[in-house]
Amino acid sequence: MVPHHHHSSTAVTIIILAITLLHTPSRVQSIGVNWGTAASHPLPPSTVVDLLKLNKITKVKLFDTDPQILEALSGSSIDVTVGIPNSMLRSLNASVKVAENWVHDNLTRYISGRTRIEYITIGDEPFLQRYGSQFYPYVVGAAVNVEAALIRAKLSTKVKIVIPCSFDAFGSESGQPSKGHFRHDINKTMIEVLNFLTKTRSPLFVNISPFLSYYQNKKISLDFALFKETARPHNDTRRIYKNSFELSYDTLVTALTVLGFPNIDIVVSEICWPTDGAPNATVSNAEIFTKGILDFFHSGKGTPLRPKVMPLEIYLYALLDEDQKNITAGNFERHWGLFTFDGQAKYQVDFGQSTKRVGNAQGVEYFASRWCVVNNNINMSNATARAMEACTNADCTALSPGSSCFNLSWPGNVSYAFNSYYQQHDQRADSCDFGGLGMITTVDPSVGNCRFNVELKASSSVLLRGSKFDYFFILIALLGWLLLDRF
Repeated sequence: MVPHHHHSSTAVTIIILAITLLHTPSRVQSIGVNWGTAASHPLPPSTVVDLLKLNKITKVKLFDTDPQILEALSGSSIDVTVGIPNSMLRSLNASVKVAENWVHDNLTRYISGRTRIEYITIGDEPFLQRYGSQFYPYVVGAAVNVEAALIRAKLSTKVKIVIPCSFDAFGSESGQPSKGHFRHDINKTMIEVLNFLTKTRSPLFVNISPFLSYYQNKKISLDFALFKETARPHNDTRRIYKNSFELSYDTLVTALTVLGFPNIDIVVSEICWPTDGAPNATVSNAEIFTKGILDFFHSGKGTPLRPKVMPLEIYLYALLDEDQKNITAGNFERHWGLFTFDGQAKYQVDFGQSTKRVGNAQGVEYFASRWCVVNNNINMSNATARAMEACTNADCTALSPGSSCFNLSWPGNVSYAFNSYYQQHDQRADSCDFGGLGMITTVDPSVGNCRFNVELKASSSVLLRGSKFDYFFILIALLGWLLLDRF
């Protein structure tokens, strides 16, 4: 994470302006952002809505139906996608009554209160491979019941139901788009999904992640993932692919064609590049990637399999960093934001339309400028164990290999862990104890790009509730470097 004074502008400023002013094909409607709230101390919803308005962002995708957020969006002219969590799919599939209650409680009153809800997502990536068959058997039944409830509430013309498709729901063993197909275990379900979407005239929401393709596949080069001109193109049956996004997108197009849905509209519901938590997850790469994807959309060229046909919409993922995101996939999961956790822009993309700077969140309230660090004058033999303990209840992802704080030498890395714990526990004096090893200071211990955060005074601060399993990977990494540094 870069220190505050380095925050310049971000991709978001004039996205919407650029879309409307450029001669882009009418099929590209607009670009939105995903607004997730898996944070220990989230920014107040009204502050975030002001940030969206300031940067002319007119579409936002949520993962639930948080009442405070939907109230804050009321009258804002921002189009909203709300989400039904995976945990509800089973009961929605089982009962229309449950669906009617959900629509009544989560839609009706907000729509009448001038919140512009346009889509409902059935689950959050319910097809994700690591979930196995936990959720996907209930997806279509839940969608059908929610649709029935919308019709009954006379909302079916206003709100469309969509089913978010994870990036690992489709693929190609050979890496060639012409061999694309859906995963065999979900093939039958995908046909039902696509029939449902066709019948209700809804687009397919799909997450595409060139970062994850690069992270998980040795054959994808960094340049290819980052839209660089220098990347070696991939050739597939005389079609030339210059970047990872086109390759993934056309793999999906082939998979859809195989199932008999070659022309269904596509919305890219999540796409971006993380800025920390893994090698090459950096602010500069994120800036290059975001500029690359936006240039691609503005060009209107389409892909080799869908020339001149662009996705209906694209939602950048995500608006803000979230320190409680599940990190099973990797420590980078907490660092997808275009803005830092406190609403400060990480980078800018020049659209050549305006010199206006990206606006940062205004009126952000922090705790006092205090940090918890190691007291070097004490016997340090327990410091490593204490740091590990702190990290099970705090966010130490910036310490992982290749991340912004990875090069902090011992005991600076221990101080980072102590401070993370101290901030997440609202700077309570007893949360900087660590058996006498902790010490509160008013001197900012941040070094270079490694930022020691001061936490937000959040309206709804909650303590970290991660499962121990979540932290397994980071603990292994921490143990490695703490012991290496110690000895």
